[in-house]
Amino acid sequence: MKLVESSPLTRKLSAFVALSEADLETLARFHHRRRTFPAGHTMMHEGQSNASAFILAEGWACSYKMLPDGGRQVINFQIPGDFLGLRSILFRSSDLSLEALTDIEASEVFAPDILGAFARAPRLATAVLWASSRDEAMMVEHLVNLGRRSAVERMAHLLLELGARLNLVGVGDRTGFSCPLTQYHLADALGLSAIHVNRVLRQLREDGMVTFQKGRVVFNDLARLQSLAGFDTAYMDHEGPLLR
Repeated sequence: MKLVESSPLTRKLSAFVALSEADLETLARFHHRRRTFPAGHTMMHEGQSNASAFILAEGWACSYKMLPDGGRQVINFQIPGDFLGLRSILFRSSDLSLEALTDIEASEVFAPDILGAFARAPRLATAVLWASSRDEAMMVEHLVNLGRRSAVERMAHLLLELGARLNLVGVGDRTGFSCPLTQYHLADALGLSAIHVNRVLRQLREDGMVTFQKGRVVFNDLARLQSLAGFDTAYMDHEGPLLR
């Protein structure tokens, strides 16, 4: 039970709902099928039927869609505590692909696991609905990023969002976070070329706002970076449990 209480998923869901002992016992059932995947492994293909979902415990992954010309649009980056492919067990087929960006450890869950948990623990179901709604809110911000923000604003917003998400699950803090993403990953997420990503990161570094080097993001001037990106954490709803 202690492992469940300290898990990234529990920390994340506890930001919305104060979980009871019964909720934690139900969450523990999600972790019975633990699996590991190496970096670069495709965990799910777009169009795949009868796919499993996963709860990410360690490492990073990304969800993406491939274009006919071979280009790739990264939809989101997944970090510890995130559900991977939750829609895939509710839809007839997966609407995107999932790739492990690092070596990862994840718990495999099937539709009966999720539906049974909702029946046994309605407060937990509310927390999972909150997490899913927060993910949708992030997708709205990503759409604004691609449609209306400049390249430097996009980068600043993405790094701040990743920092806030990691901080919530105890992996990062306000000074920065370890980050395995390459310039190609960032390019696929932000609709830029890798060369443009390099220029943007250099500009942010030279302006004294953020440094991304040797696998670590360091916020040198958090207030200025937030102002540049127009970053407001309200859409992430991290202010503490609403249900107790």
